[in-house]
Amino acid sequence: MRIENSFIPVSGVGETTERKLWQQGITHWEEFERDAVGETTGERIESFIETARARLDANDAHFFDDAFPSKHQWRLYENFRNKACFFDIETTGLNHSTDEVTTVSVHRDDTTRTFVNDTDPVVGEPLAPEKIRATIGDAPLLVTFNGKRFDVPFLETALDIDINVPHIDLMYPCRQLDLTGGLKRIEKTVGIDRDRPDITGRDAVRLWREYERGDTDALTTLVSYNRDDTVNLRRLMDHVAETLHDDVFASVCQY
Repeated sequence: MRIENSFIPVSGVGETTERKLWQQGITHWEEFERDAVGETTGERIESFIETARARLDANDAHFFDDAFPSKHQWRLYENFRNKACFFDIETTGLNHSTDEVTTVSVHRDDTTRTFVNDTDPVVGEPLAPEKIRATIGDAPLLVTFNGKRFDVPFLETALDIDINVPHIDLMYPCRQLDLTGGLKRIEKTVGIDRDRPDITGRDAVRLWREYERGDTDALTTLVSYNRDDTVNLRRLMDHVAETLHDDVFASVCQY
């Protein structure tokens, strides 16, 4: 489902009105006619479409991130998927004031980079604020799992940076599909495999401590685990977007 199929960002248009438009065959901005709804709502929709076309041509994901209700922000994905940035962090604990980031993996443009909290890591690149800003900061869309509550604020505190990027936190659209629990549990439910299925977040802390004591193989394992998280985020986002497309849009339009 694409942004151009959506009318719900318009003030006064809720899920029921949008669904009625789709049922009338108005499934795209180009098909909208003012007499399909009341005069006031019709004017609002036309005004929104005029502005939104220009913002979409400008690849302005921030405009649509602000315009869409949080429940429907997953709809931004199809338009910005090719440049979307999938990222995940590992840490020494859950407190972003006292614990440390150990690794940050970023999957973008079919390439995965891992940044390690070491000036000369045996694998990956040194973790530095300017590198994270350059890698994440210019992305049109960020995709995480529980990143709004954990990864982003933790990274902002640890590196003293501001990550101001439109953000789909997959935990919430997963809940719309009754996919609950942690990332690995959901991956298993939808059939996404891992090379290292038995490693947990607790193991990630242990592996970092072993690396600090000189075990370079531990870091290799940790980086592999962290990279799997980001690559699988893309696979999960594809699954979620396709499933929600079918449930929300295609089932109403009957195609």
